Amino acid sequence: MEDMKTRFTLYGIGFVMGIVIVFFFLGGKNASCNWLPNDRILNIIQQKKISFSQDVREELQSSDIDSLQIMQIIKTGEIDFSKSRVKNDPCRNYWIQGGATDSRMIITVDVCDSTAIVNSLQLLDKK
Repeated sequence: MEDMKTRFTLYGIGFVMGIVIVFFFLGGKNASCNWLPNDRILNIIQQKKISFSQDVREELQSSDIDSLQIMQIIKTGEIDFSKSRVKNDPCRNYWIQGGATDSRMIITVDVCDSTAIVNSLQLLDKK
């Protein structure tokens, strides 16, 4: 029984030391763990230079939709992988649905090597 108590004590000391080391090395960094496919793709899109197609620019000017609402959808939206074309070459196309402050929208985004282009914008409904 004494041997088991010693093992748990040593395990606990090592575990606490490991936690302290992880917090020391990763504490000041902007580290994140995006394990789910939806989160990974949205993170990849956010890291690229985002631009808007001419159609989307015209839609933004003619409606009360703001580009910040589109950026919010890119951050928190839900990707429908069944409607997305992820094997396109050279750019993959993702179908993203999300809700801004007062409406729900669908956007399609082409993700290329260094850029992400918002190709279409469809307003679904007002909340």
